[in-house]
Amino acid sequence: MHSKEYTGPRMRRLLLGLLFSGAISFLAYRRRSLSRSGVPGAMVTGTTIVGLGGWNWGLSLVFFFVSSSLFSHFREREKARTAADKFSKGSQRDLLQVAANGGVATLAALGYGLLGQRQAAGDLFLAGFTGALATATADTWATELGVLSPQQPRLLTSGKRVTPGTSGGITPLGMGATALGALAQGCIFQLTRLRQGRHARRASRFLPLIALTSGLAGSLFDSLLGATVQAMYYCPSCHKETERRIHNCGTRTTPLRGLSWLNNDGVNFLATLFGGLVAMAGTQLMASASQRGDKK
Repeated sequence: MHSKEYTGPRMRRLLLGLLFSGAISFLAYRRRSLSRSGVPGAMVTGTTIVGLGGWNWGLSLVFFFVSSSLFSHFREREKARTAADKFSKGSQRDLLQVAANGGVATLAALGYGLLGQRQAAGDLFLAGFTGALATATADTWATELGVLSPQQPRLLTSGKRVTPGTSGGITPLGMGATALGALAQGCIFQLTRLRQGRHARRASRFLPLIALTSGLAGSLFDSLLGATVQAMYYCPSCHKETERRIHNCGTRTTPLRGLSWLNNDGVNFLATLFGGLVAMAGTQLMASASQRGDKK
């Protein structure tokens, strides 16, 4: 009986999540925020997160996608002139980009749906979702706004000045956008859970702090990977560093540094995974400290 009572609402949410994510994906495709291959990826991600996590999880995903899309199109021509030849892909997100940014959050929602009845497990998957999505938001805001910084980026590992758009380069504007994006994601998720039960409200108390901490950690990890092991190439015609195998000028590039199999999508996935794990570890530490305090 309990299983049927639990499964019924979940199935309805899955169906409604499919319709909801389908409508948003179609709209995003029409507005050039998603490519054709990105539409099914976004639908799977949205359906899983809404169906197994809940509507508040889905609204957090919508916030990430809408805010990221708006910033992707913000001063788009200026960014194209500044660093379009640096990035491997444009503002239209394809299937791999959707998986790279939302894959870990989707897995966290899946874990929550399967094991969320256990309070401790549910809190951990909630934190993992928050950390992964906060990282994706923070990194996207930093990329889209940081490239507009009037100050020249510096490489995270050495402090060396690099051109805008270089993987691993950071600016004060980009770091500010990182922190703001992560914190905003946590606050949105917290606000959407306030009308839920007592446990949901209690578990949400530290979501802004968890999102800020894990989002910053995940975004910096992304920059670290970008500066060290991400595959980068060199255009012998333009004498420029790029993520592209074929440069904008049409010239085939040559390997410059990094691992040949680790592109920007792989870096984004690893960064969101790292952010999710940081959030889960932080939640576990806070839970352990709370238990020790209760015993005293």
